[in-house]
Amino acid sequence: MSDMTETTPGWLSSDELEMTRARMPILYVEAVPVRVDDSGEVTSVGLLLRIGPDGTVSRTLVSGRVLHHERVRDALLRHLEKDLGPVALPRVPASLQPFTVAEYFPTQGVTPYHDPRQHAVSLAYIVPVTGDCRPRQDALDLVWFSPQDAVSEAVQSEMPGGHGVLLKQALAHAGCAI
Repeated sequence: MSDMTETTPGWLSSDELEMTRARMPILYVEAVPVRVDDSGEVTSVGLLLRIGPDGTVSRTLVSGRVLHHERVRDALLRHLEKDLGPVALPRVPASLQPFTVAEYFPTQGVTPYHDPRQHAVSLAYIVPVTGDCRPRQDALDLVWFSPQDAVSEAVQSEMPGGHGVLLKQALAHAGCAI
């Protein structure tokens, strides 16, 4: 573990995080990055390509924890920059009303959302981006799909833990005819 992790306020060590995850829900933010036309209609959806700890390849949304004493807006911007790069130019809405609240459980079947590590509550947002997206951190690539292709069976089968359900909800909320 790096020294920064141990001294940064609001950051938990690996052991502390594991202990906390076992005892209480953790707050997350999730973002569905989209490109929109001049009328505000969604023209494409960006999905991250990742390799999991077990070597499986999956498509995911931008997501991450909200740190202690961090505003939701700041957490959303931090994760967008971390996953999409510093020049993605996200347009976070003035009102931080999520399109849904997703509740992930370690037990499958309680909700459509599953995270074997923890019980997590996630505030989910649709975020238009206008800049150049260059994935960083643990994302291998960002692929832009049409809304119709994003909800295809082939793409949905690559989205674990309920992210496919969340993506469909986002597109329905944005008024996409899918």
